[in-house]
Amino acid sequence: MAMEERRKTTTTGRKKGGLKTMPFIFGKRGMALLTVSAVLPQFRPPPCKPGGAVTCQEAAPWQLAVLYVSLLLNAFGAGGYRPCIVAFGADQFDESRAAERARSWGFFNWYYFCNGASMLLAVTAVVYVQDNVGWGWGLGVPAFCMGVSVAAFVAGYPMYRRLDMAGSPFTRLAQVVVAAAKKRRLPAGDVDPGSLYENDELDAPISMYGKLVHTDQLSFFDRAAVVTDGDLVAPTDDAASGKPSAAPVPNPWRLSTVHRVEELKSVIRMGPIWAAGILVITASSTQHTFSLQQATTMDRRLAPGLSAFQIPAGSMTVFALLAMLLTLFVYDRALVPLARRFTGLDRGISFLHRMGVGFAVCVLATLVAGFVERHRRHAAAAAGATDAGTSPLSAYWLVPQYALHGVAEAFTSVGHLEFMYDQAPESMRSTATALFWLSISLGSYASTALVDAVHRWSAGPGGANWLPDNINHGRLDYFYWVVTALQFMNLVYYAVCAKRFTFKPVQLHKEVGEEEGGKALVELQEKV
Repeated sequence: MAMEERRKTTTTGRKKGGLKTMPFIFGKRGMALLTVSAVLPQFRPPPCKPGGAVTCQEAAPWQLAVLYVSLLLNAFGAGGYRPCIVAFGADQFDESRAAERARSWGFFNWYYFCNGASMLLAVTAVVYVQDNVGWGWGLGVPAFCMGVSVAAFVAGYPMYRRLDMAGSPFTRLAQVVVAAAKKRRLPAGDVDPGSLYENDELDAPISMYGKLVHTDQLSFFDRAAVVTDGDLVAPTDDAASGKPSAAPVPNPWRLSTVHRVEELKSVIRMGPIWAAGILVITASSTQHTFSLQQATTMDRRLAPGLSAFQIPAGSMTVFALLAMLLTLFVYDRALVPLARRFTGLDRGISFLHRMGVGFAVCVLATLVAGFVERHRRHAAAAAGATDAGTSPLSAYWLVPQYALHGVAEAFTSVGHLEFMYDQAPESMRSTATALFWLSISLGSYASTALVDAVHRWSAGPGGANWLPDNINHGRLDYFYWVVTALQFMNLVYYAVCAKRFTFKPVQLHKEVGEEEGGKALVELQEKV
């Protein structure tokens, strides 16, 4: 009963929900400022006069400042609401009820589906408006949509389940490290798992659905939960009030509970699996750079022989988005119910298996891209179009690699999100989803570093390398196969990490509606 009362309290808290509104506001202001700079001529330099003797006028410093500030506001807003919106949406499902807990896994699938649908709309309809109507409308429509989303979020605010903040999780992690370091000289025999410090009342705000129990891994940090002299401080009696003495209070920098020690262990255990997702983004980044270069040198007619309309090279990502959306739909509606019959899992297959499938498909995508590039370059050479930079080969030859990258993203990214949310401590789920987006950023930076390294490694005596401006003179296929080799090694690394991964063990509180009280020791996740 006490546990249920605490749930009611946390669902009406306002601190955490209020903070989540701020990133939306920053994003809206950034889009509004960007739209204003595109609509009003005062915010941009005058257009160049064709055939004139005067050179084009550069933008004034204050005009560039307005542009950079608007982009910075957009980036700041996206960095705030993207991690929070996933965790906040999943928090709407009450994990104390089995029915809601089973439905929560479909949320990640449909969140990513909506995210992909919005990107598809952006690279088709919005790009068309920008090219054919104007940048004012092209930026104004997304700004208006952002405003509608903020209004919808605020209107639904009273209906959301909102969790109160319970202190900084980073402070708690630091306290465990400091406490363990202070007791590093304790003999191993003094670290008895059965006598480690626990305090359910102290951990109640950060363990709403269940507390973490002791694991044998990373046993060095168990020292933080060993009670020694001076760790517990007894409050003085309040003689005036006549109240009895309170229980001893732990010094958090000298003594941590088992739950808090296991929070740190969970974060450390997640690290290797999280890192495996970085290189997948490195591979998928190639479709926005070199695959686009391939498309610009190919026959991009929509229907050769029937129509002269050419698909813009930048719109080839539509095939990746369509493949991703189709995979997410089929996965949720067909694969999950089918797999559930064999595995008994609500989500069909575990998120580790799902990520593994995505890693394998990503290896296949870059392997296929290398063979397609070899065929494209040979076709350009046979047609004598090497110097002109055009190839008679249809751009539809690129569809398989785009589609495979889309399928890989549907498996890897959603599985990665599920993993980060599920295995993170309850009090760090927004932080965990932020780490997912951080892996995407690091993957993009790693792609840039890899390209720079290949430029240097493959440089010949005349300055030629595998990745020249005219890819008909390069060996882009070799680059794709280097990425394939890296992806294969990453797949092996991931398989080893997944095989040895230990799911966080949670002692769940009894589900709401059960007559018998007490607690039952259960594993939150099934072992892979």
